[in-house]
Amino acid sequence: IPVIFATSITMFPATLANFFPSSSIANWFVRYFGWGTTITTIIYIALIIAFTFFYTAITFNPMEVSENLKKNGGFVPGIRPGKPTTDYINKSVTKLTLFGGVFLAAVAVIPIILGNVMNINLQFGGTSLLIVVGVAIETVKQLESQMMMRHYNGFLK
Repeated sequence: IPVIFATSITMFPATLANFFPSSSIANWFVRYFGWGTTITTIIYIALIIAFTFFYTAITFNPMEVSENLKKNGGFVPGIRPGKPTTDYINKSVTKLTLFGGVFLAAVAVIPIILGNVMNINLQFGGTSLLIVVGVAIETVKQLESQMMMRHYNGFLK
């Protein structure tokens, strides 16, 4: 999701400028802020990392995880339940999110850099690679769950 948001925002201004091909300002904008330019790639990396933090903040609540651990009798070894656990989870999630954002940015930007360095037009990007891998992983999970269901004897036997 962060890569898709970053791609949309990064490409929007140049796409808008393409609607005015006779304008010298639009041509300048496309030349310097078009897809694959250095400045656009840097902005793209920054947006991917920022949206990774944004998406994690929306989808993951450290306080809720801490409360669920406490309710179910779980704990983090060496960390007291409650606020210290929430703080620990928050710190851990921040580190993991930074690593994940940098990794996502690398996967998304490597095809752009390779295309610029080797002077070739790649027909797939990092986003395509992420989607293919994500679909493959989900397919394997679905197949594994179907196989588990077929070999499950149940309670009545």
